[in-house]
Amino acid sequence: MALRFVLNGEPTHVGEADPNLTLLEWLRQSGASGTKEGCGEGECGACAVALVGRDGSGRATYTAVNSCLLPLACVDGQTLVTVEGVADGERLHPVQEALIAHGGSQCGYCTPGFVISMFCEYYRPDRSEADPEAVSGNLCRCTGYRPIVAALHSLRKPAPDDARLRTPALEPRTHGEQSARFLRPRTLSELFAQRAAAPEATLLAGGTDLMVEVNQRHRRFATLISLAAIGELRRFSLGPSELVLGAGLTLSELELSLREHAAPPLLTALWPLFSSRLVRNRATLGGNLATASPIGDAAPCLLALDARLTLASPRGQRSVALCDFFTGYRQTQCAPDELIVSVHIPLPSAPLQRFYKVSKRKLDDISTVAGAFALSLDERRVATLRVAYGGVAATPLHAGALEQLAAGRPWNRETLELLLAALEPLASPLSDQRGSAAYRKAMMGRLLEKFWLETGGAES
Repeated sequence: MALRFVLNGEPTHVGEADPNLTLLEWLRQSGASGTKEGCGEGECGACAVALVGRDGSGRATYTAVNSCLLPLACVDGQTLVTVEGVADGERLHPVQEALIAHGGSQCGYCTPGFVISMFCEYYRPDRSEADPEAVSGNLCRCTGYRPIVAALHSLRKPAPDDARLRTPALEPRTHGEQSARFLRPRTLSELFAQRAAAPEATLLAGGTDLMVEVNQRHRRFATLISLAAIGELRRFSLGPSELVLGAGLTLSELELSLREHAAPPLLTALWPLFSSRLVRNRATLGGNLATASPIGDAAPCLLALDARLTLASPRGQRSVALCDFFTGYRQTQCAPDELIVSVHIPLPSAPLQRFYKVSKRKLDDISTVAGAFALSLDERRVATLRVAYGGVAATPLHAGALEQLAAGRPWNRETLELLLAALEPLASPLSDQRGSAAYRKAMMGRLLEKFWLETGGAES
């Protein structure tokens, strides 16, 4: 089966592609070398391209993604724009003009990625002012960010008759058309059938972790099964007693959906600290949990929120508490034929919540230690306390012993000291380039103390 997509307004057909071939590799092999190859792991944004979608009113929307983390087969049936397609012939786009006017480019290597991220921000629906986080996933090594951000802030709204708002998009593929090595089921039952027929296949959610393995460790997958088209993984519901987050929704989609509701504060704090906008535009909650990374940022927050997971297999569905889900380093309760369908958070959640992330950089960095806390008080006594950490053990750490110890005690210095003493034996962190074991243990205590101070413990 040939892949078909629209690239910079031109219908494009490609023969069946290796599932490990990234869009970035194909673009550069095809002569579209304006899209640059930088880090190969979604850190620099030099490879950014824009995927075209539609909003509720039918206007075109543009989502920036890292093409180094996107298998070429994933763009089948999609419309995309690279830096070569931003200008209108010889007429520069307002984003390009703004970067020139403000001196936002020097060596130029990172510039195509900035252009694409700013281009997508320019057309963001209902944009009243520019969001600097739109370029948070783009790394510049020589110009400095001040002129780039100045160019971003100078952008006006697109004119109502801007042709880009009417960009046509391909219709999705008809059911059943797929490659023998890259499968895209539309239902869970179809997925289970495909996995049974190809047990060697690997599931692909956002690919922001999996494709790093391809780029950096030269790992190759015989068959990939994309989860992007499965409707059962895209559920979102908010009721009086439960928040349900589909495992296949991207983090950006969740961020946008929860912005319109009273989201648990832990999730509101998580999004800006979870990598960059470019990565969140592809990464999914299900993928982040299924990788079982001990330094994943979502797990501590969800552990502190008492989250449960729904797992599905050909045998049916079952519910698992997230605190029981991780069984070892990069190991989970998921059977070989199971996957995460949704994340369930009980409501109402504790009123006092904090997420802290200790890392070399404030934003867009890997955690050295992450801490998530949720507290309910009843007349200054602990009704419930939830404590979770990332980066301090082989699995995300749920500190259940602390929670039991704190229950019913006054939220004062004496209780804090008891909790700090009980915290000491819970973790067994390793030393690495991000921090020593001793440093990580110290940070666990300091984050707990910070939470205690910020929630009025010193006043008790």
